[in-house]
Amino acid sequence: NPLLPGLAVYGDWRTAVAYNRNNGKDIAQIATRLNLDVDFKITGTERIHAFFTPLQQGNVAFTRFEFGTGDGNGQFNDEFDPLPQTLFFEGDVGSLYSGFSGTPASFDLPFVVGLYPLFLQNGIWANDAILGGAVTLPAKNMATLGLANYDVTFFAAFDNIDNANVLGANGKPDNDNANLYGVTTFIDAFSGYIEAGYGMVQGTNEADGLLEHYLTAAYTRRYANTVSNSTRVFANFGNDGEDGYAVISENSLITGLPSTLLPYANFFIGFDNPRPLVDGNGAGILKNVGINFETDALTGYPKLDDTASNAWGGAIGLQYLFNLDQQIVVEAAMVQPFEDDGIGAKNAQYALGARYQIPLDRAWLFRADATYQILEDAEDNFGIRTELRRKF
Repeated sequence: NPLLPGLAVYGDWRTAVAYNRNNGKDIAQIATRLNLDVDFKITGTERIHAFFTPLQQGNVAFTRFEFGTGDGNGQFNDEFDPLPQTLFFEGDVGSLYSGFSGTPASFDLPFVVGLYPLFLQNGIWANDAILGGAVTLPAKNMATLGLANYDVTFFAAFDNIDNANVLGANGKPDNDNANLYGVTTFIDAFSGYIEAGYGMVQGTNEADGLLEHYLTAAYTRRYANTVSNSTRVFANFGNDGEDGYAVISENSLITGLPSTLLPYANFFIGFDNPRPLVDGNGAGILKNVGINFETDALTGYPKLDDTASNAWGGAIGLQYLFNLDQQIVVEAAMVQPFEDDGIGAKNAQYALGARYQIPLDRAWLFRADATYQILEDAEDNFGIRTELRRKF
């Protein structure tokens, strides 16, 4: 297992100008963030990786200049955080065994330990950097059940767990007060693709006594070479009274231009208070339903209520990729609450949104977004923004 050391530094720099109205407050601003990956390759299977975001604090405060706050005065906010957002060692036990013993291993057992990113169900169920470890049983098969290929991953964390039910002494979310244990699997079977998982959040310190269970399952398949569908189910229950359930159906029509012209229709229904297992951005379970449900992680771009708390709705849109050299998306979306529980939307919400992206060259990317959101019995939200991204 020879050493093949190599250091790579890469990432992107994003700068956006936006004018947003959120909950009756207008803000015009220019904001910037730097995403910096540092990767130290040790062997063909082992590496140390770190991720830095030095121009922001957490995922809500970015270095910015606000020049339209309503008082006529500009305000500069410089945010700085030199600490790594992820820092982990990744490798394979089989390769390490072969290298140290000189005997070829008959197994693969990839693992990770440290502050590592957990990203499951396309980031809906889990999207956070957690402090702990994970190990995977990869590329298995089971002829008796007709499983051609499946993986099983066991993960655990003991700090940096961003879960909405984990609170500190002040009653606000605190990611230092829990342990996390879970398992997830990816299966090719039944003419489709299955993803399922279970996670348990155990409170510690100020959250001692908390015990929450999170379940998820998804099935993805193409039907009659006409429609691609992913149906996802989420459930959370435990001893804090914040149980919740949600179903999300993601659908895209297979057109005569299957790689570039993509009509889509995504729908959801949620009961009580469905929540992600972990999410470092504080986003809700609906963040991937459509472009009107996601913010930009930079300027506070407005979004529809993404909690799915006692509500149903969805998004219908069209994505066109031209010759795979640019992108345009137009979308209509809505949220229809059937109960005012004080958590999600109080009244119906509707939105029209659009997005355009084009690479200016191999390094620079231009993007523009616009949304207008009608909130019943409340002031409408809207946002318009342009962004330059420099990749390196």
